Amino acid sequence: MIQSPDDSNSIVMNGVLIVDKPPGLTSHDVVNRVRRILKQKAGGHLGTLDPRATRVLPLVLGNMTRLAQFYLASEKSYEGVIRFGFATDTYDAEGEPVGEPQQPLLTLEQVRDLAGNFLGKIEQSPPPYSAKKIQGVPAYKLARKQKEVVLRPVQVEIKQFEILGLDDAGAHFVARVASGTYMRSVAHEMGARAGCGAHLESLRRTAVAEFELEDAHTLEELAQSASGEVENMLVHPRKLLPSLPSVTATDEIASKIRHGRPVNLPELSRAREVKVFYGQRDLIAISTRVAGTLFHPRIVLV
Repeated sequence: MIQSPDDSNSIVMNGVLIVDKPPGLTSHDVVNRVRRILKQKAGGHLGTLDPRATRVLPLVLGNMTRLAQFYLASEKSYEGVIRFGFATDTYDAEGEPVGEPQQPLLTLEQVRDLAGNFLGKIEQSPPPYSAKKIQGVPAYKLARKQKEVVLRPVQVEIKQFEILGLDDAGAHFVARVASGTYMRSVAHEMGARAGCGAHLESLRRTAVAEFELEDAHTLEELAQSASGEVENMLVHPRKLLPSLPSVTATDEIASKIRHGRPVNLPELSRAREVKVFYGQRDLIAISTRVAGTLFHPRIVLV
C-alpha cells in the first residue's frame, strides 16, 4: 500500500484480492462494490462469473491491473449441478423453460457416458445469453430484444468432467476447463443428447489459475475490516504467476527497472520472463529476456 498524493484519506492498494462472490451479482458489480468499500479508483477482475454463479473471483487492484494480460488463458475449476428434464433459453436456471418439461429416465452410468463425450478439445457454441459480441454488441443484449443470435462454435478444452452423483434428475459434477469454456453450454448440449433437455442449475467456481477458494474473502469481511486487515487479505505477491521464476533486485537494479531500463540478471539466463521483486513483498516488474543475461522490463509495477 502507498499513500495517495491526491487524497490524504485515501490509500492506494496494489494487489490481488480473491472475492467469494455471492449469487445475484455480476462480476462488474463485485468490482464496483470492492472499489467503493476500499475507496479505490483502479480495479478489475480476472475472468467473468455469471450472476447466478458463485465463489472464486480474483480482482486486481491498483497497478496490479497490469497483470491481467497474464491471466487471459487461465484454467478454471468448477463444481455444480446439471438439471435434466427441460432446457432454458439462457442455458441456466435464470432463463425461461424451452419446450415441455419431461421426466428424465437416466441412470448415473448413462449420465457419466454422456459426460465422457465432452472431455478433451471440443467445438462448443457459446450461449445466446453471453457476453460474446456480435458486430460489437454483446449477445445477451440482442437475445433480450428477441433478436436472432448466431454465435460461431469455438474450440474449448475440458480437462476433467466427473459426474459425482445423480439426485432427482440433478447431476452433481466437478470440472476443470480451459479459458473460454461455458459449462452452461455443456449442460444444454447434454440435455439435447439425452433427448430430455437440461440446464445448469448451479455453478460454483473453486479455482482460477493459482487462486483457490481458501484464498477468498466475502464482501462482508471486506466491509468490516480495517485497512491493515485488508492488506493481509491480499494474495502474497510471491504466490503470483508461479510458472515464472523470480529474482530479488538490488537497489541499483531496482532503480534501473523503475526507469524502464534493461538490467543484467545472470542467475536467470535461461528464463524467458521473470518476476522482479524488491524485498519480499514488492513486485516491481515483469521482465523479458532480450539476449543472454539482459532483461528488459515488459511491465513496470512501481
